[in-house]
Amino acid sequence: MSLPANQIKEPGKQSQSAKSLKEPSQEALPVNLLKEPSQESRILCPDPAIVVELNVGGQFYTTTMGTLMKHPGSKFSEILSRSARHYKDAQGRFFIDRPGTYFGLLLDYLRTGQVPTEYVPEVYQEAKFYQIHLLVKILEDMPQIFGEQVARTQFLMGVPNYRENLEVLLHLARAEAVAMRSSKVVVCVVRTEEEDAKCVEPLHILEAKKTPVVKFGPWKAGPMTEDFVCCLEKDIRAKGYKVTSQRYHLSRDPYTCFWIFVFTWW
Repeated sequence: MSLPANQIKEPGKQSQSAKSLKEPSQEALPVNLLKEPSQESRILCPDPAIVVELNVGGQFYTTTMGTLMKHPGSKFSEILSRSARHYKDAQGRFFIDRPGTYFGLLLDYLRTGQVPTEYVPEVYQEAKFYQIHLLVKILEDMPQIFGEQVARTQFLMGVPNYRENLEVLLHLARAEAVAMRSSKVVVCVVRTEEEDAKCVEPLHILEAKKTPVVKFGPWKAGPMTEDFVCCLEKDIRAKGYKVTSQRYHLSRDPYTCFWIFVFTWW
């Protein structure tokens, strides 16, 4: 019986299928195996010399892998990992959804080790986000952060119901602002139990006049009344309000425990 023509083998030749089993051609290999390793594939074992382009909140930065990975355990290892491929902009830059204004100061620290001396509170917040723990610790020892966290914040933690009373103060100021350019709220600040007792009668007088009053204190130790008022103004302004304060004298107030806070709206 004769074989079909397409099954007749010429002497010394192998079938195409047999040849492909023994010697896989380069064309048969997946395309991604023929290319140079991508930047993403090399990030698992990063080469310090790899150039990295970043898009931080719309501001562009160029640096190296070695600079970004200088502090082990920082957030950059997560951002630049293979699992973060979807954090790319249209040009292939690694995208970080953070304000880019102060990132340059952070990057300069990673490059040179020079601690920023400008915009310290803002850089401190960014260092905490990127988990650059050494820089966070250094900045916490600087006056701008130390004074806020250790001195002022610790003091205010000792003032009973400070945050709650601050919100009441702002609520009253807004309630008094209807159709007005400014509104006024009286604040009673007592540092000691003795001052607290002597302010009872003036508080009753103001209550009878339907004058809005918010009372703070007493607290056990620490700054004086004027220092507390400065703290209060600082926190109010930090919320975006325009406010000034001055003493509010009552004939029955020998210890001048009353202040008037003026909020300007327009």
